[in-house]
Amino acid sequence: MDKNSAIWIWMILHTGIVLVAETKGPLTELENVAGKLIFYQMEGNTTIVRDKKELASDVPTKTLFEPIDPKKNLTHANFTYTWDLGNGKVIRGNEPVVRYNYPQSGNYTLQLKVGANMTNGTTPMSEVYSTDVQVLDPIKNITMSGQSEYEVSRDVNFDFQMDGSPPMWVCWNFLPNCVPDPNSGCSLTMLYQNQMHLSHTFTSSGYHCLDLSVRNDVSELQTSFSLYIKQTSNIHMFFILSCAAVLVATFSFITVMSCRPRRKNQSKSKSLSFSNAVFLKNEETDDQSGILLNVCAVEGGEKAPLMSQFGKQYNSSAYV
Repeated sequence: MDKNSAIWIWMILHTGIVLVAETKGPLTELENVAGKLIFYQMEGNTTIVRDKKELASDVPTKTLFEPIDPKKNLTHANFTYTWDLGNGKVIRGNEPVVRYNYPQSGNYTLQLKVGANMTNGTTPMSEVYSTDVQVLDPIKNITMSGQSEYEVSRDVNFDFQMDGSPPMWVCWNFLPNCVPDPNSGCSLTMLYQNQMHLSHTFTSSGYHCLDLSVRNDVSELQTSFSLYIKQTSNIHMFFILSCAAVLVATFSFITVMSCRPRRKNQSKSKSLSFSNAVFLKNEETDDQSGILLNVCAVEGGEKAPLMSQFGKQYNSSAYV
């Protein structure tokens, strides 16, 4: 063996010893397993990351333990996981993920015990992680109590009932003719309970839509209600009464005008009833005859003798 070959063999052995020393040293000094918990929830085909540790109740949940091992010291370690969900249920396994769900809302303390067993005879390591989890009820339903038909220019009251855990943010908007307006925003209200009371006055008739969007920290729900707005019945009554008044005034005027000529004829007939006159010829004298005028005042419609018989009677037209 020459001198150069001996030098190369010494360098390879020395390097291998150093690598083994660098590998064994950190493993013997490890006392715990560092890592973090990540929460996922599945809604249909969508997976949501719950980074705020706020979960929705009765929704499939997956929690993943992700170890922090930048030097890859735990690559060949055997892990055990004990999950205590805080609701009396404990799940054990060899996988860093657990699948479960919380059927009811509330505050829970989730604990995870991670054990790492090395293959080279070192002392097993373990670490316990504990975190507080808030479980909220998602918003699944919104109901409105009231009628579906309302009147113009009247104060209308709406009452809404929604499930889900408060606080909730409600965004509502009325759309005339159910036509969306991209330039108009919505009115935002924050609720600390599951009921909401809303008042509104419609200024036009026809179909209107009420768009409603409700969300809390774990869910969001949008819905729309169709409303029919009709003209106020008082306006119709006022129009009918106005038309009736006009018709009554018209008929009264016609009646008065038709009665006025009749009254003139009656007064004229009364005045003519006093103008009955009869000319009489007095023949008591021998040579001269006189004309006597007899006026009889008789009411209209009465029958009475016009004169007493004093000789011959002459009509006034015969002596003109």
